Order: sequence, then C-alpha cells, then structure tokens
Amino acid sequence: MTQLATHNVLTREEWTAAVEAHAARADALTADHRARASRAQKHPVEDFLFTYYSYKPAILRRWHPGAGVLLEGAGERSTWRWYRTEGAGVEVDAERFRTEKGSMYRGIVNLLRATLDRPARFGCFGLHEWAMAYRSDEVRHAVPLRLGRDGTDAVVDAHDLTCTHFDAFRFFTPEAVPLNRTPLRREDQAAREQPGCLHAGMDVYKWAVKLGPLVPGPLLLDAFELARDIRALDMQASPYDLTAWGYAPVPIETPEGKSEYVARQRALSARAQRLRRAVLLAVAASDDTPGGADFLHSRSVL
Repeated sequence: MTQLATHNVLTREEWTAAVEAHAARADALTADHRARASRAQKHPVEDFLFTYYSYKPAILRRWHPGAGVLLEGAGERSTWRWYRTEGAGVEVDAERFRTEKGSMYRGIVNLLRATLDRPARFGCFGLHEWAMAYRSDEVRHAVPLRLGRDGTDAVVDAHDLTCTHFDAFRFFTPEAVPLNRTPLRREDQAAREQPGCLHAGMDVYKWAVKLGPLVPGPLLLDAFELARDIRALDMQASPYDLTAWGYAPVPIETPEGKSEYVARQRALSARAQRLRRAVLLAVAASDDTPGGADFLHSRSVL
C-alpha cells in the first residue's frame, strides 16, 4: 500500500502552541465536571458525556494533529502509539492505525458515510426519553417527572414512536418496545441511522474519540461541544423536571414545544452533519483504501 505524501508541516513552536491552546480549551469544557467529581457530586445532564461514553476529561486534553501533518522537533512523540518518525519529524501513522483497528475503522467510516448521505427526519420529538420511563416505577434519573407517572404515560400513548437510534431504543421499557414504528437491531444500525437523530449527532463525539490520532484536536473538541449542546436539548425535552438544575423544559406534548424542539433539532443536525463530514474528510485524507480517496475527491472541504 502506498503511503500518501505529507500535506503540512508544523514547526515545534507552532505545534506546541497548538497543544497548549487545546489543553486550555479542553480544561474549560470539563472544569465544572471535574469540580463536581472532586466533591463526589452528580449532575443529571452534564455528567452523561463522561459516564455513558466512559471517556474521562484526560481524553479531551490530548491533542493530535490529524493524519498528514509532520511535526518538527517532536522526538518525544516518536514512541507514542500510532505515531512514526518521518525524516526530521514525527507524524501520525495512519496506515498502521487503520491496519490495527481495521474492523472498527471500517465500521465507523461506513456508519458516518451512510448517515451523512441519508435524508434527515425530524418527527420524533425526543420521545425516546419518555419511552424509557413508560409504565415503569423505575426511571433512569433521580429527578421528578414533570407530568407525573400517569401524565408521562399519557404522552407516550398519544404519540407515534419513531426512534431510529438503536442505543436509545435498547433502553425503552418492555412496554414501549412494541410501540416503536420500526423494531431496531444492532446489526441494522448503519441502515437505520439518520442525521436528524440527536443521539446520532451526539455519537459523532464517540466516533471522533475512537478514531484517535486521525482526528485533529480542534475537531474532537467541536464534537464534544456539539454532544454537550445536544444533551441539553435531549433532557429539556424529556419527561424530567430539571428546573432546579437551571434547565427550562421544552414541553413536546404541546404544539409550541414541538415547534421549539424541531427548530433546535434542525440546527443541531446541521452542526452534526458538518462535523460528520469533517471527520470523514480527516480520515479520508490519508486513506487509499477503496472509497477513501474517492470520498475526499467528491466532497468540498468545509
């Protein structure tokens, strides 16, 4: 396999400045979570990105240049996993990463491409969180239900469940599972995922982490910020009363709430599509496997 040529060169001064700026931005994004963790305090909204995805704040602090960038004077990185010495510098060893993570790499890229190219759907109204509490005495969060037990069930009964995201669907209560318009399975995820789904947008962060050194640092933090903003709407539109935590409800059981939800959902979906495309372009820039370079050549850089 022929390795593609290096596209860019950063002097030591340039890339160390990028490392410092990246760490400062990451620290600002995780400051509240780290402060709460030091006091053993929990947050029903903001802790989700660190518990559900199980990625600690330290993951966000590690800067990578992405594939095809030569770092001058970076000898200390020559021993990092998936880095290699190239002439007088060090760069990400994209070929080795793709080889060692072949199945995972192909799965992520195929899922991102499929989602990117599929029409978005905006009629779910965030009912997945309601379906996770439907007709159950146990709920996922230690927060009061805004409409109470019976009111929550009534909202689900009055709507059509159209969830397309397996990792939300798998938490539906047994009574809610048959109410979803389409049964979902893990093996069908790439065929069902669509860009209007908030959880699919949140997962761009997960995929960016899993693609490791192939994803430039700023792109990783952009994906985290998107996931954070999606999580906020996700819980504002949920059946939980989060006013004590500073989150005003988006009452999706009303026409006004539905309108607000869809407007914000569309904006978040557009951001997710831009980042999905950027992640694919980042990995395609060094990928001469079938479809890699073709994707790069068929897309305009953001």
